[in-house]
Amino acid sequence: MARKLAFDYEQALDRATTLFWQRGYAATGLRDLLKVMEIGEGSFYNTLKSKKHLYLLCLQRYQDQVVSTRMHALAAAPDAASGIRAFFAAVLDCLDDPQTPRLCMLAAMEVDEVLAEPELRERAELGLHQLRSALVKRLKEDRKLGRLPSTLDVETIAQILVTFLQGLWRMALVKYDKPAYVRQIDGLLTGLGL
Repeated sequence: MARKLAFDYEQALDRATTLFWQRGYAATGLRDLLKVMEIGEGSFYNTLKSKKHLYLLCLQRYQDQVVSTRMHALAAAPDAASGIRAFFAAVLDCLDDPQTPRLCMLAAMEVDEVLAEPELRERAELGLHQLRSALVKRLKEDRKLGRLPSTLDVETIAQILVTFLQGLWRMALVKYDKPAYVRQIDGLLTGLGL
């Protein structure tokens, strides 16, 4: 028979996710996690196994709760161009929220301390691949329907958008200027024929 947890697992994961999102993987220590999660070391190791395992759980939680909103905006729009614009609008909404950190938790993975760990590097690559694939899918749909030129290199455009997004997150750490970002997004998408 499984033992009953001595703490609220969902609440603990929410708190750990927030802490990792605020500080990043390397700057978040085990003691900080135990304190914010309100659990003991024994409970932590018995349930969550390691900081790395917890981080992976928190990344999935972040993806399910935060990134899914952006991906839904991309998929739900009537065409690729408006879907990509809606995706970026959802990113800016996140940046507008004073309750959330300025950096996407997945974008924060692209640092040496995380990428040095093979399992974490694989997770970082997966996140980028999933976004790229979703963009390619939307663009291919529109190309097939004749909304976009048949010669459009959707793979390259998707990669440009992913690269731009990563840069946008980093620039927002230095200075967040929404009107400037809206103009940049519009200029980029217009230049790409979207």
